[in-house]
Amino acid sequence: MKIGIVLAQPPGYSETFFNSKINGLQAQGFEVTLFCQQNRSDFTACQVKTFPAKKRNPITLAFSFLTTYISLLPYLRRIVKWYRLEKPSNFIKFLKRVYLNAPLLKADLDWLHFGFTTMALGKEALAKVIGAQMAVSFRGYDINVYPKKHPSCYIKVWKHVDRVHAISNYLVKEAQKVGLHKSTSSHIITPAVNVNKLQELAPVTKINKSKLRLITIARMSWIKGLDFLIETASQLKEKGVDFEWLIIGDGGNQEKERYLFHAYEKNLTGELKFIGKKSHQETLTLLYSSDMYVQTSYNEGFCNAVLEAQALGKLCFAFDVGGLPENIIHKRTGWLVKAFDTIQLAEKIIVVSQLSVEEKYAISTQAIERVQTEFNIEKQQQAFVNFYQLPL
Repeated sequence: MKIGIVLAQPPGYSETFFNSKINGLQAQGFEVTLFCQQNRSDFTACQVKTFPAKKRNPITLAFSFLTTYISLLPYLRRIVKWYRLEKPSNFIKFLKRVYLNAPLLKADLDWLHFGFTTMALGKEALAKVIGAQMAVSFRGYDINVYPKKHPSCYIKVWKHVDRVHAISNYLVKEAQKVGLHKSTSSHIITPAVNVNKLQELAPVTKINKSKLRLITIARMSWIKGLDFLIETASQLKEKGVDFEWLIIGDGGNQEKERYLFHAYEKNLTGELKFIGKKSHQETLTLLYSSDMYVQTSYNEGFCNAVLEAQALGKLCFAFDVGGLPENIIHKRTGWLVKAFDTIQLAEKIIVVSQLSVEEKYAISTQAIERVQTEFNIEKQQQAFVNFYQLPL
């Protein structure tokens, strides 16, 4: 079976979701090809085909158009079929789309899978054009945010899609609110973790145990709710808790200045450490040496960071939003707090910090065991094999 996956670029070393999926499919005899805007020289897991670049030099662009159209002559029937399906009002724009999607028009596939739903925009009918089945994945932004800014953006996607993959049941329900037909075949395949390998990559480091050490992994975007984090930290300080809170993640200068100023206003410059983006290895080391992991997002499709924190036995806290209730089992593998209630979150952190060693160990052990059982790589890989093999 031939699978084509559309991504912006090949997955990096730390992007285990896509890497394990590709490896698992290939191990079962599937032929996998990535279709990307750009390639990386260090990616060798499977074949990568790149879309034509939007060249600025008019002479270079004209030559690229000419050579691309000549290469598409054997696929003229597909182009005509696409034109008839789309019935575009602007023929020139259609020709540009043909140029930009040439690698897909030439592809021989059984499944064309868009790694993020937004990547299917403008390409909705291409799977049908090349005689393949169409799949899309829901991961968070593409369902939680994009359709709210662009109403009705997925009408054509819902019309043509044959099967959807989501990382949580929550995202499927949200997609149905913006038009996904309830009859559409939907499969939940969550992120997965190799717990043993993760623990090997995250060696224990010596830290000052006199302080409560908290950590959050989140880019500096509004949806990650860092203002709630700062308010929670303020509550902890008011209650006399001696703590240090690391925030790993990058963002634009304006976003960083905003959060730094908020922390300054709350007199938290000594407690909150915005340490920017770190490598996966560095992140795991810092995560492993922390006591608690806290996620204060407005919404999450599932959240890989929370899953990895549980895999490392961290005491985890999050707001009861989005797909997080599918990630954390309240009072068993971590704690869910009423959405955006920073007072309750601070109080819960204090209560948990005062639990006995045995009580903390029980939660930590249950979290690790659940990740090992429910979110292991082998289970995820088999789920993707089933995703493509099950009849529609």
